[in-house]
Amino acid sequence: MIDTLTSAADWVVILPVVLCLAGAALLLMARHAGGYLAGFAMLVVLAVIVCDLQLFARVLAEGPLSMTMGRWLPPFGISFTADIMSAGFALAAAVVTLIVLLYVQMDPEGRDGTSGLYALILLLLAGVSGAFLTGDLFNLYVWFEVMLIASFGLMVIAGRDIQLDATIKYGFLNFLATSFFLAALGLLYGLVGTLNMADIIISAPKANPAAMASVAALFLLAFGTKAAAFPVNAWLPASYHAPPPAISALFAGLLTKVGTYALLRTLVALLPGSREILEPAVAVIAILTLVIAPLGAIAETNLRRALGFIVIGGIGVVISGMAVPSLQGIAGSAVYIFHAILTMSALYLVAGLIERMTGETDTRRMGGLYAASAPVSILFLVLVFAAAGTPPFLGFWPKLLLLGAGTELSGLADGTLDWWAIAVIVALLLNAFLTLIAGTRLWAHIFWRQGHEGERSEEPNASLRRLGGAETWLGLVPAAALVALIVVAGLWPDLLLRSGTEAAQGLLDPQRYIAAVGLEQAP
Repeated sequence: MIDTLTSAADWVVILPVVLCLAGAALLLMARHAGGYLAGFAMLVVLAVIVCDLQLFARVLAEGPLSMTMGRWLPPFGISFTADIMSAGFALAAAVVTLIVLLYVQMDPEGRDGTSGLYALILLLLAGVSGAFLTGDLFNLYVWFEVMLIASFGLMVIAGRDIQLDATIKYGFLNFLATSFFLAALGLLYGLVGTLNMADIIISAPKANPAAMASVAALFLLAFGTKAAAFPVNAWLPASYHAPPPAISALFAGLLTKVGTYALLRTLVALLPGSREILEPAVAVIAILTLVIAPLGAIAETNLRRALGFIVIGGIGVVISGMAVPSLQGIAGSAVYIFHAILTMSALYLVAGLIERMTGETDTRRMGGLYAASAPVSILFLVLVFAAAGTPPFLGFWPKLLLLGAGTELSGLADGTLDWWAIAVIVALLLNAFLTLIAGTRLWAHIFWRQGHEGERSEEPNASLRRLGGAETWLGLVPAAALVALIVVAGLWPDLLLRSGTEAAQGLLDPQRYIAAVGLEQAP
């Protein structure tokens, strides 16, 4: 047992979760307190951001940090272990949550906390932060359940029929994925006798390779479903368009990214031998997700459903890093997840402004917004370029890393061709091209075309309205601030690229992670 007190400085690894859970409980108890709820929720998230910043700076300077609960030594106690990747993702998630809390103030119902909106948002952030920071696979399962509970509540919070329909689709597939995850945990525990991540790294090579590959395949299915990778991706565009845009932004930025993070952590760091066995399957999933998702966006006419397919295409980008698992490839996946947390959230926030100005969700009945609001037009176009990976925006750098990794492993230089790596390169380039087509098509239909689709498309759209003062300050300004952060990170990517490279090194060679937990790997 642990007989010494944990250093006060080490509590920073658990504080983001504790603050969110405590804040959610207080908000739920005081949900009839009126206008103070939004301010309190924002203060809690600001405190979480401060903790995440401190945690990120410390991990960047000193390496992984771990704290084990309940006075039990690892692997018996539940460990929270932060490395540069998990701390960076937790920070990005908290920043997006703060922007969303500002954005929801546009609507009177957004300022009314009696529905439990703010408590559910903090509960969702607690689940996301816990999933990123935990060092135990069963504890990861617990945080997935916390996220599911909060997301169900947020999905149905307005009570419209379309939301109930979307919740059923969202819930069924996610419950199925959770069942696969739980089955994989039981099998893994039976094989290695532990669920502590650092201990799994030590114990997995000693287990039966065929059995471990089966467990890894279950993890791939479970986390692939939660991340909305092909072919288990249909639930995302069928559900993310239904809740209010601010909630869609939270879901697009946070939920699927936890699934991709879990894939990276389990298949690259915990079970690298099993990942090598599954590499052809991983490559096929990545290639099909990269190509099919933007085709869905091109075919779609509902704005937020189309954005859902663009989100899915980004999942393929992350998985492609696991198909070309060099240092550059894993770094590209890690940097892309950070980029997607910010960019996909911003896309949905801007989509919400578009829907408010047009009163429509179908792009065929939109048009003329460029004249009505040039700032919204510019924000949307910048985000399209960032999502497609166009330089110099943030999405360009991870795709450059991934293309470099694919080229390095393809054997094109010496003639020893690796056709899987070549196929991944082609799929990445095709994804960028198709995403650019899908995004610019949406931009042309919404902003450049004068009116509704059809014979009267050149007539001005009479149903447009401009954003009001509150909508500008509480909707447009927060969205613009998030886009500005994306642009700045793209223009000065040094810190992000260095952090991504360190994250990849930590996944491929997890000795510092194991040492931070307090375990030792046998020579």
